[in-house]
Amino acid sequence: MTQFGKILKFELKYYIKNKVFVGVTVFLVLAIAAVMFFPRVSGIFTKNKKSESSSELSVMLLKTDSPELTELLDNAFGEAFTGYHVQTTSDSDSAIQEMITSGKAECAFVITGMTSYTYYVNNLSMYDQNTSIADSILQNICRMSAMVSAGVPEEQAGSIMSMEIKHQTENLGKDQMQNYWYTYIMIFALYMVILLYGQMVATNVATEKSSRAMEVLITSAKPASMMFGKVIASCLAGLFQLVSVFGSAILFYSLNKKHWGDNPIVASIFDMPPGLLVYMLIFFVLGFFIYAFLYGAIGSTASKLEDINTSVMPVTMLFIIAFVVVMYSFGSGNVDNTLMKICSYIPFTSSMAMFTRIAMSTVPWYAITASIAILIVSVIGIGILSAKIYRVGVLLYGTTPKFGAIMKAVWKA
Repeated sequence: MTQFGKILKFELKYYIKNKVFVGVTVFLVLAIAAVMFFPRVSGIFTKNKKSESSSELSVMLLKTDSPELTELLDNAFGEAFTGYHVQTTSDSDSAIQEMITSGKAECAFVITGMTSYTYYVNNLSMYDQNTSIADSILQNICRMSAMVSAGVPEEQAGSIMSMEIKHQTENLGKDQMQNYWYTYIMIFALYMVILLYGQMVATNVATEKSSRAMEVLITSAKPASMMFGKVIASCLAGLFQLVSVFGSAILFYSLNKKHWGDNPIVASIFDMPPGLLVYMLIFFVLGFFIYAFLYGAIGSTASKLEDINTSVMPVTMLFIIAFVVVMYSFGSGNVDNTLMKICSYIPFTSSMAMFTRIAMSTVPWYAITASIAILIVSVIGIGILSAKIYRVGVLLYGTTPKFGAIMKAVWKA
């Protein structure tokens, strides 16, 4: 235990004194601060401008072929497009286009009939819903005209067209839209941390081996203490970095919450239920241990530092495949498909698969318990096996040993 404590302390000092680690952490915190404070800062710079033109809205031009239709659509468009100042015009189409490209108007509707129009806009945004709103307005007008022509009184036709449908939704499970963003962030955070720190563990082991310092270390400390010390230190460093980043994000968001308004995406990210946060930490730590032990064991078998990328490629590919499977199911919304259920109990994929199912679906408690239990047993087993591979691999020099030869040496050890 004393050896483990010393190794853990030494490895933690390495991360704390590492300029790249500290620099990346500070950079991420500053980047989060810049994003979280952006609405407040932008509000300060635009405060005077807004006070001078608080009632100024973007101009939407409306052109029709008949005065009756112009009056009818002017009222309808004015009520529907509350974010615009709707202006009727009789200018030519080229004049309308000139006004839009010059910035005097943002968009225009040239109505050529009750069922046809041309929408002019300078830069079409991916979030532009103006044509959908216009389609709905024209459809309602056409239907109302058809009912009046068929003999339905105008008042009755108006009440029919304005009839509202009331509904209520009772969610008996999880709201996938509500949990979408922080589930997405957790999966990517786990992906980045495992690839970054797993590679770092393998590199550290290979560096010690190439400097021949391992020959001294391996005789003065137990392999299990060295392996567990390195992996746990890297896990603590990763957690420290994540807590720094996400903790600062929560702090800065709380300071600027009123400036973000009712942004549903931002609010959903910071409204994670405490129970889900606990599950996230459990699966994050256990998933990290699984791959960190594998990276450490493989790093000990590399004969040269240049061989690390090639040696760890199978583990990296295994993790990427797991990531792709989870992201495909996550994106489709069907997180309870057969493949995801199987992946929820495989140690190499369960850290992401089971957490995604917990966040986006309803999973029985016994299934969650079984997945966590399998992960814990796997972490212990892979940790012990990795320590044995580490003990054998660090003393092997020359050509990279084959897997069969390593396992044979581990069995004899």
